[in-house]
Amino acid sequence: MDGSESDDSSHFERGVDHIYEAFICPLTKEVMHDPVTLENGRTFEREAIEKWFKKCRDGNKPPSCPITSQELSSADVSPSIALRNTIEEWRWRNDAAKLDVARQALFLGNDESDVLQALMNVRQICRSIRSNRQGVRNSQLVRMIIDVLKSNSHKVRYKALQTLQVVVEGDEESKGILAEGDTVRTLVKFLSHEPSKGKEAAVSLLFELSKSEALCEKIGSVNGALILLVGLTSSNSVNVSIVDKAERTLENMERSEEVVRQMASYGRLQPLLGKILEGSPETKHSMTTFLGELSLNNDTKVYIAQTVGSSLVDLMRSGDMTQREAALRALNNISSYEGSAKLLIGIGILPPLIKDLFYVGPNNLPIRLKEVSATILANIVNIGYDFDKATLVSDNRVENLLYLISNTGPSIQCKLLEVLVGLTTCQKTVIHVVSAIKTSGAIISLVQFVEVKENEDLRLASVKLLHNLSPFMSEELADALRGTAGQLDSLVAIISEKIPISEEQAAAAGLLAELPERDLALTREMLSIGAFEKIISKVVGIRQGEIKGMRFERNFLEGLVRILSRITFAFSNETRGITFCREYNVASLFINLIQSNGQDTIQMVSAMALENLSLESINLSHMPDLPPPSCGSIFSCMSRPPVITGLCKIHHGVCSLRETFCLVEGGAVEKLVALLDHENDKVVEASLAALSSLLEDGLDVERGVKILDEADGIRHVLNVLTENRTEKLTRRAVWLVERILRIEDIAREVAEQPNVSASLVDAFQNGDFRTRQIAENALKHIDKIPNFSGIFPNMA
Repeated sequence: MDGSESDDSSHFERGVDHIYEAFICPLTKEVMHDPVTLENGRTFEREAIEKWFKKCRDGNKPPSCPITSQELSSADVSPSIALRNTIEEWRWRNDAAKLDVARQALFLGNDESDVLQALMNVRQICRSIRSNRQGVRNSQLVRMIIDVLKSNSHKVRYKALQTLQVVVEGDEESKGILAEGDTVRTLVKFLSHEPSKGKEAAVSLLFELSKSEALCEKIGSVNGALILLVGLTSSNSVNVSIVDKAERTLENMERSEEVVRQMASYGRLQPLLGKILEGSPETKHSMTTFLGELSLNNDTKVYIAQTVGSSLVDLMRSGDMTQREAALRALNNISSYEGSAKLLIGIGILPPLIKDLFYVGPNNLPIRLKEVSATILANIVNIGYDFDKATLVSDNRVENLLYLISNTGPSIQCKLLEVLVGLTTCQKTVIHVVSAIKTSGAIISLVQFVEVKENEDLRLASVKLLHNLSPFMSEELADALRGTAGQLDSLVAIISEKIPISEEQAAAAGLLAELPERDLALTREMLSIGAFEKIISKVVGIRQGEIKGMRFERNFLEGLVRILSRITFAFSNETRGITFCREYNVASLFINLIQSNGQDTIQMVSAMALENLSLESINLSHMPDLPPPSCGSIFSCMSRPPVITGLCKIHHGVCSLRETFCLVEGGAVEKLVALLDHENDKVVEASLAALSSLLEDGLDVERGVKILDEADGIRHVLNVLTENRTEKLTRRAVWLVERILRIEDIAREVAEQPNVSASLVDAFQNGDFRTRQIAENALKHIDKIPNFSGIFPNMA
């Protein structure tokens, strides 16, 4: 109530019967409710005179009359029944007059003060005489007050709301009148549009209405009502009363199951979960079914798993198939988040889930529900949580999964494949899956799923699974993909799709990248279907920013580069590979790719490809065609041969990056040398191998060393040797250093570096047979080991 205006008034309103002086208590100056008479004949309000007598006793004075001060023999009083009845009759007439005044004043066109007075009169009447609420209804004042809610005045609307609350309090019939038409919708609107006082009055009135079970669904059916009420309970409003009344209103409305479902849709889940825990079997089934249909955020999934996870797992074991179905669908809805899945694992969901999936016999699940079980299991094994998955691969369960995959429809096949995807991402279980697939020969049927076009989820699951298997079954996959079945075409088509880079594209590229790089038959088939043209187009598109997909771009590009590099392993037996590399200037692309900082795999694979390309350069470099000598005279036949310029320093022929893949002509040496400082050993090893291709037998080693020195490469190579990071790096570095030390000037300088000598001695003593031989030669170049070849004759 607005404290600025009391419902009591000291003045007499127009139309009210005359108040007789005998009705007024001399002490309170108000009309009496329970008049009593003293022994001296004076009449007072019982409560007022009793307070007076108490004051006398507290002051150790005898009781007296407060008007005459006359001492009384006792404090006994007599009820004035006749006067009380007269006052009540007067009140009845007075209230009737006030209601008549209110009927005349409660029109929006009247003066605001008259409307406010009329509303106050109604409140006073309802508070003072409960029976007169019937009079309020009969006078249709309720509908008139409802009309006042349309007033433009905040104050009038606020007082109208207060009045309606007093009128309907404890009166079901008045509540029914109030609920007619759009009044409840108007009250809901006030929750968001009224100032704080009006909002509080509106929610208080809704709270009063919600005490009637019949009206709970009426309130819940108003669009936005529950959202606003739930919002008020979670708000940081300074008006605590608003929050409290909204909360109590919602609690009253929880008696309606339909309202409980609506509340859950708006994030108020406690009532729904409470009914799952404590409701009747029918209610549990209804609420659980609805839970399976709700859209949930991750935090909510965790909360549900904490609250009713155990109950849902128990329902899974029920003999009632409808209860089991509801529980499975609810568990499916909450199992897709790591936090909730962890809780479900701890609760013990796996044993009944596995049983439902594989059990055949009485009361076993129908296929449509086995699909739900498979979905839950797929959710759990794919969350990334490292739980003990051993139970999922024991007792021939992988074989059972493979059998189900072969004997069910696409929907459940997709979920079962997703289970295998999760198992193959775990190091402890992937070996079991690989073993089962190899034993059963299931790889052929698994590969066939990549051709599916009508079910994208099924195809994605199969591609992801094959990608996970490819490091362990690369040869089997290559055998399965070769031939006329079309699976290789399908994988290339997936990679070639013109969409933002997808998970499926990245997995397909990763799968093909894992296949044996020296499988010539597979490379030839890829050449025949135009795979490499599509691959290089994607690589270039990504490099130029034309193809985007931040989430999967890195893995996709790595896979593409690895696929493209396989063509450089086929030069000796497939001339189409050379033609392709020339046409698309592949060597230039790989030189650019080795500069992909932060992408170690791409740098390593590109350096390996450059090694292969460079090793082919000696076969492709050639002397230019010279015109035949003219022998028109004896002098021309005796002339010197023409001087040939512009030949490659290494290959002594005509070279270019595009045509002969010459790294020197392509300016790749400096870029490869830069990689020798890389923190990734595999990148350094690949770079060393590519640089070694410039010092191979049959090339001008001295010129090669000079080119390496000009790029500051010798210093970096020696650093790799002395760091002794891995056995492979040492072996590569020793080979390269031996070639470098064949140049006497460099050998003399290096001989003065004790750390280099020590590293060569270590390699000579501890390396494998081939490394020891090369290290021995290197030590001879710097005179650390005598060269006996000049002392002893060749004993061969």
